[in-house]
Amino acid sequence: MALFPMAKIKAHSLTGRITLPWLQAAFQAVKRNRGAAGIDRVSVGMFEHNLAENLAALERDLKDGSFNPLPLRRKFILKEPGKFRPLGIPAVRDRVAQEVLRRLLSPIFEPLFHDASFGFRPKRNCHQALDRVLELHEAGYRVVLDADLKGFFDNLPLAIMMGAVAAQVADGNILRLIEKFLRCGVMEEGVFKPTTMGTPQGGVISPLLANIVLNHLDGRLHERGFRFVRYADDFVVLCQSNAQAEEALTLVTQTLHELGLSLSTEKTRITTYGKGYTFLGFVMSSRSRRMRDKSKRKFQEKVEGLTVRSRNLDAQVIEKLNQVIRGTAHYFATRWFTGRHVFRELDGWIRRRVRCMKYKRFRYHDNRRWRVKQAEHLGLLRLESFCG
Repeated sequence: MALFPMAKIKAHSLTGRITLPWLQAAFQAVKRNRGAAGIDRVSVGMFEHNLAENLAALERDLKDGSFNPLPLRRKFILKEPGKFRPLGIPAVRDRVAQEVLRRLLSPIFEPLFHDASFGFRPKRNCHQALDRVLELHEAGYRVVLDADLKGFFDNLPLAIMMGAVAAQVADGNILRLIEKFLRCGVMEEGVFKPTTMGTPQGGVISPLLANIVLNHLDGRLHERGFRFVRYADDFVVLCQSNAQAEEALTLVTQTLHELGLSLSTEKTRITTYGKGYTFLGFVMSSRSRRMRDKSKRKFQEKVEGLTVRSRNLDAQVIEKLNQVIRGTAHYFATRWFTGRHVFRELDGWIRRRVRCMKYKRFRYHDNRRWRVKQAEHLGLLRLESFCG
């Protein structure tokens, strides 16, 4: 049986849909997402300065097959102490082209995706994925296969990705464009490094390609009657017994092998809702649904970067802090969130850092004198105020 069964009717003539209005809409999407410049050092603002000419040239190149993406600019972001995640930053022009491809391909593949897939799909989000997990726990699926894919975006075989897309798409120009993006290489410290596998984290089209490939895993789990929830490469299988979870682990391992992927043996485990596990930034257990420690550390790192004691405390600092506080609170303060005490502790810690900026000193007992109302007078938001 073919890994990706061919569609009876494939999508043809997608290239003809690439028009200036499509390119303009794609650019606006790239502009909303902001992002840094690529290796050509052309920012979104610079690209927009000559937008009509840039889009006209891009339309011509995409249609006649002469388009060649620039290598990605490599950037490393801290994943956890001592570990960094590589990002590939495309040029703005290439991001617009990828967004066009995403808009062409998404309507073809979206109807094929499984209902248990929530990542990077229209009108779907993390909270819906977590709600589905809780519904399954309430229905008695309390044994959890907590799966972790090993270097998913870096290890996806190019042939697998191209085969998955080609099973539904017959437009050779579009297929060649996708392959060009996957083979464009990266520039790291001035050295060009070719890419022969993987899809870069940071690429506009990467999440869609991930869903296209992992839809094969969704189908296998569904065929065997398993309940699961997937958000991009992060997924859990919910079972009613340990034996069922072991069976799911075997199936997942075999299916990923077919896709040229594997599970991380160190991070994949079978656990229970009672013992708890982490999923999409939360610790999920029958006793609590709270921020995981890693999410808490990331939040604190953002706050620390904004509250360096040697800098002056002004309205701009408060505004940036409020953006971080508001974003974190909106994500974690759900109707089933039980980490109010964590928010309260973080609020006190934030006030202490803000007070240190204001008075240029650090004393633990000063926070007792610096009341909540004083922080509110400065316009500083509180995480706890977002809890219902």
